Amino acid sequence: MHPHAAGGHPGLLADAMTDVPVDNAARGAAPEGLTLAEEEELRAELAKVEEEIGTLRQVLAAKERHCGELKRKLGLTPLDGLKQNLSKSWHDVQVSNAYVKTSEKLGEWNDKVTQSDLYLSASSTLEDWNEKLTQSEAYKKTQETLSQAGQKTSAALSNVGSVISRKLGDMRNSATFKSFEDRVGTIKSRVVGSRENSTDGLHSPSGAGDKPPQDNAPF
Repeated sequence: MHPHAAGGHPGLLADAMTDVPVDNAARGAAPEGLTLAEEEELRAELAKVEEEIGTLRQVLAAKERHCGELKRKLGLTPLDGLKQNLSKSWHDVQVSNAYVKTSEKLGEWNDKVTQSDLYLSASSTLEDWNEKLTQSEAYKKTQETLSQAGQKTSAALSNVGSVISRKLGDMRNSATFKSFEDRVGTIKSRVVGSRENSTDGLHSPSGAGDKPPQDNAPF
């Protein structure tokens, strides 16, 4: 075996690999139809656009913070913002071409349906049924029965109120109730009189109650 193949000079393999030229296609082949110069130009433009996007995001974040501070100073809550957004979204929907076209289509369909023979025939039939129903004997009897029931109910409630009022008047005029009133008046008079006597005792003439009575009994 040759001594070099046995690994006597390990640096030869590295030197051989270093001498191999690096192909530009190794870092990514250029898209078909583009030259290397065009690819480099597009990559530079892409990097510039990405940098501008990052800058715009920072500006947008700063604007959003400033907007939040203004809303906070004005006392606007997130709920107010949600209502405003919903209102604006609904307005945008109403003025959109799709909504306008849909409304027009629905209007056309409604006109076609209401003017169709089937709709007119059904409406006429329903009107006939309603007229026959309201003119029927059963309907009239039902209306009369309900009217009479309402009148009877009103009369019964009125009678109940009159009876209660009369009973209360009779009770107030009864001997038992008058006797009860007399007793209450008597008790009230006694309570008031006892309070007056107690007050007179507390305000007796000076000198009479300044000193407590002495007990002369021997200890």
